[in-house]
Amino acid sequence: MRVVIAEDSVLLREGLSRLLADGGIETVAAVGDGPSLVEAVDVHNPDLAVVDVRMPPSHTDEGLRAALEVRSRRPGFPILVLSQYVEERYATDLLGAGAQAVGYLLKERVAEVAEFLDAVRRVASGGAVIDPDVVVQLLGRRRLPRERLTARETEVLALMAEGRSNSAIAARLVVSEGAVEKHISSIFLKLALDPAPDDHRRVLAVLAYLGHRP
Repeated sequence: MRVVIAEDSVLLREGLSRLLADGGIETVAAVGDGPSLVEAVDVHNPDLAVVDVRMPPSHTDEGLRAALEVRSRRPGFPILVLSQYVEERYATDLLGAGAQAVGYLLKERVAEVAEFLDAVRRVASGGAVIDPDVVVQLLGRRRLPRERLTARETEVLALMAEGRSNSAIAARLVVSEGAVEKHISSIFLKLALDPAPDDHRRVLAVLAYLGHRP
């Protein structure tokens, strides 16, 4: 596996590169700002990018915006975002672009080396990895009534968590797109997701699945 790292701290860049190397993963480029990330992905065509949310010049959301630009150019390109703190808007922005081949972890998780390397591999293979603390905060520390979902609704939610569109879910389950929309509306209701833009509620429903599946 070949990875690009985008992190403005030289020490953390080197540390990430070493951890990845110890896990048999090659770092093909390590950069310190958003534009350099976009360029490195274009030049090296890696399997995954590990990206810090906050990078120069303003140290706000440059890394996230660069990650979203990469995914706009390469739909489905695997991105693992690292953040110092739980930042709800950044998590929902990232997941709103599709909850497939995407991860959002707090930097403290990097110290759990085996779990970090597992997250890298899962995202690179098309999965989604969401930090448990992010799930808890986004869902308001509520107990989710997953047991109230029907078997079909659980299937639909699992496919949503794979990043599939309504039409793709309909094709997979051999049902109409209208039926899928009804199932999703029922999921929103049963998960007590208050009225909001559908994309936002879809993200929260996916987080419910990712954070509370067995």
